[in-house]
Amino acid sequence: MRRTTLLITALLCLAAFPAAAQGIQPTSLAGWSDAGMPPAADFPEQSQTQVLAEYGFASFDSHRFTRGADTLEAAVYKLKDPSGAYGLYSFLRTPDMAHADYTEHSSMSSERALVLFGNLVLDIRGTNLAKFEPEVKSLVATIAPKAHEGPLPTLWEHLPQRDMIERTDHYILGPRTLDQLFPAGVGDSLGFSTGAEAELAHYRLRGRDATLLIADFPTPQIAAQKLADLQKKFNVNGSNSSSGSPVLYAGRSLTLLAIVSGASTQAEANHLLSQVQSGTELTWDEPTFQFKEPTIEAMIVGTIVGAGTICMFALVAGVSFGGLRLVVKRLWPGKIFDRNNHLQVLQLGLGSKPINSDDFYGYSAPTAGVKPVDKNLPDRVALRIFR
Repeated sequence: MRRTTLLITALLCLAAFPAAAQGIQPTSLAGWSDAGMPPAADFPEQSQTQVLAEYGFASFDSHRFTRGADTLEAAVYKLKDPSGAYGLYSFLRTPDMAHADYTEHSSMSSERALVLFGNLVLDIRGTNLAKFEPEVKSLVATIAPKAHEGPLPTLWEHLPQRDMIERTDHYILGPRTLDQLFPAGVGDSLGFSTGAEAELAHYRLRGRDATLLIADFPTPQIAAQKLADLQKKFNVNGSNSSSGSPVLYAGRSLTLLAIVSGASTQAEANHLLSQVQSGTELTWDEPTFQFKEPTIEAMIVGTIVGAGTICMFALVAGVSFGGLRLVVKRLWPGKIFDRNNHLQVLQLGLGSKPINSDDFYGYSAPTAGVKPVDKNLPDRVALRIFR
């Protein structure tokens, strides 16, 4: 059901190609006549509906230009983002297409040219394209400003360069594309739905063609789980020789999973696997999200030690403050603490004797007609408040 829905959706998108992408290409080329859209058979990639859908196909625009007996057919694939455009560019490129100088990612053969800029892929076909270089550059200059730029995938940097066959690397974002490029049929088992992305290339090992596939996963745990799943389903590293599938050799480097197809021995495959290294770094000082509850004994001991530490701190702080106050009062009496001009006394009348506020000031004369009160009477209670 899922495959049928995907196929129908892609066919509907392809049916709307001309209307969805109008205005990307120029309708005229200097000295050339616009002959309209070329036949669909001239662009067999339109039949790759599942591949286009996995790369995030958005729209398509094609024109045929003629000048006398010469013909140029130009098609523009518009993808949702530059990563998908880069993947489609690598899918359409063939090993016979040498690097061209139109953009950083452009290639050309005698009858075909591919140019990548942002989320657009320009596909030009004709006979002896080298003599039409001015026309190709004119198309590139017209279409390039309409592209949306963005970062491109860097997974290809993990591919070993030694023994690689040039221009055989492909960036992959879905299982249908992978099954067309990788002979083992592991597409549905690699886990693109969990955020995986893949890159593959062909290598020449002792005269034998071998294919190296590397897949990058969000976490090392997912990569390890995918490797275990592949070992159960396919004959990976000799783990399932009765499965009837071709022998695959695989290894993991943190989030990277590398698989070799076409190698005759494990040592031959290790020649490639050992060169695949993940750029991810794991450090012990990174915080973890796993919490292990301590034992009851550890919690009791921790509580006792914590309470003792608090009590010891309170004792040391009290002795330090009190000792400092005593020392200061001894050395500078009445100058820092308990100064007369800052001293106030509040007396609570808890006894039977009347309260006379003048009793608290030695310089005040006794009020006439009032008997002096002995300040040292035992039933007189006073509370001093210092500031």
